[in-house]
Amino acid sequence: MKMANKLLLMVGFALGLAACGTEKSQSEEPQKAFIENSLDIIAYYSGSGADIGNYPIEKLDQIIYSFLHLKGNELAVDNAEDSLSLLQIAALKKEYPGLKVLVALGGWGGCETCSEIFSTEENRKTFALSVISLLKKYNVDGLDLDWEYPAISGYPGHSYKPEDKQNFTALVQELRSAMGNDYELSFAAGGSDRFLINSVEWDKVMPMFDRVNLMSYDLVGGFSGSTGHHTPLYSNPDQQSSANDAIQFLDSIGVPMEKIVIGGAFYARMWENVANENNGLYQSGKFLKAISYPELDDILSTSNDFTTFWDSTSMAPYAYSESLGQFATYDDPRSLAAKVQYVKEKKLGGIMFWELRNDKKQNGLLNAIYESVNK
Repeated sequence: MKMANKLLLMVGFALGLAACGTEKSQSEEPQKAFIENSLDIIAYYSGSGADIGNYPIEKLDQIIYSFLHLKGNELAVDNAEDSLSLLQIAALKKEYPGLKVLVALGGWGGCETCSEIFSTEENRKTFALSVISLLKKYNVDGLDLDWEYPAISGYPGHSYKPEDKQNFTALVQELRSAMGNDYELSFAAGGSDRFLINSVEWDKVMPMFDRVNLMSYDLVGGFSGSTGHHTPLYSNPDQQSSANDAIQFLDSIGVPMEKIVIGGAFYARMWENVANENNGLYQSGKFLKAISYPELDDILSTSNDFTTFWDSTSMAPYAYSESLGQFATYDDPRSLAAKVQYVKEKKLGGIMFWELRNDKKQNGLLNAIYESVNK
């Protein structure tokens, strides 16, 4: 039997069990302890449902399974393998009471038809009904909208138009009307001024959202042609974009601070052809690649002639190799601890990160966040 057919059978069997209510009793399958946090720790996750149990799930308040996409004007799981993974991830709620599982629509490159589809009332209504159907089918707790981006350019070649801003509001209204108070609704917001000013009618949508997940990473992107901090907490004289810069703007227009979640990056962004000036920071260069956190120790090692640095103004680490002409910008335990402290001081809703699959399975960045939260 082909693997796809096997997966379809497994998904059908799991859904049948859910429909029949067949599950072990507590005496047969004891629930694992769920650790209460004073603020929310939220993980995006795009990996396999079979692998997620190897991470310290008890340290999370929410998992956002990423990504689902549009099929016509409906929310859809892409394939049988993803369907099975979503079922496995949703099943974690039995082991960890208090854990919430959401699904995310879109992502970078994953919302090609969003501008077109969400431009009509009929499509928005159909989409909202499909969301409710999918949430019930998989027993998940809500939806995270990751449309990159309404009204401004995002993934190369994807359409956008000024009316996306109002259509995003209309979409949120339709979703909240269908969801009532039974499900959570959040969205991933770009951290740049371009997004914050042009993409969202904040005063209209925030009363309908449970939270906004601020993507305070990728603030220096692959198309910039120069290096910089991609996930800084604070601005500095050479770089305005930062988590704090976005928070100050959102606070100034009345967005409730307790609904804002800032982001951490479990990956580095790396440039090549970078001159040995200012240890490679704010120099011209060519974007090379992204590197997951478990790879950093080997790649940014002294054997590769890398030296690590700390920007005490931006509260951000970076690394440079003169012999290779390479520069890297990233989050580490120190910068994430600073972000957690910032969340506490500003009374924000929590911290999220992209993504759990990029972490070490034990004693990684999630552990660093959790320890900082519980200091």
